[in-house]
Amino acid sequence: MNYFELFHFTPAFDIDTTALAERYRELQRAVHPDKFAHESEQQKLLSVQRTAQINDGYQTLKTPLRRAEHMLSLRGIDLSHETTTVKDTSFLMQQMEWREALEDINHSDDPQDLIDDLYDSFAQFEKSLFSQLSSLLENNNEQDNLSAADQIRKLKFMAKLQDELSRIEDQLHD
Repeated sequence: MNYFELFHFTPAFDIDTTALAERYRELQRAVHPDKFAHESEQQKLLSVQRTAQINDGYQTLKTPLRRAEHMLSLRGIDLSHETTTVKDTSFLMQQMEWREALEDINHSDDPQDLIDDLYDSFAQFEKSLFSQLSSLLENNNEQDNLSAADQIRKLKFMAKLQDELSRIEDQLHD
């Protein structure tokens, strides 16, 4: 399903999230299962299915990483079940540095400083990746789509790293 069509957007990485939220509420009101309480079972089932599609579409378009993946999926590149790893050596080196920094947190005299530094480092790197991703997705040609897929893989790795950092931070404060 093309969620951009569902929400009446032109496929683009940068979208108006306020307009998205408004369209989401409009669509939800139009197909809400309570409106079909006195209809046939088939109509009720269709209403529930449509509500689920709208919810999934909203969550997909609302989240930049999921939106980018959806755009590539519409272009024939499906990243949802892949196991391809990033081959960018500078990114791999950066990963190793971040992993070492994560391991150092528990042995540090001031772990919160390391945690704050890592959050800053992650945020700067992600901002750069999202900027590059936006440009690549605007072009919509095969090479840029493949490069955009690599940026998404990096961003997925960054999300896992952020989760790991959050868990470590939570453990320190428990």
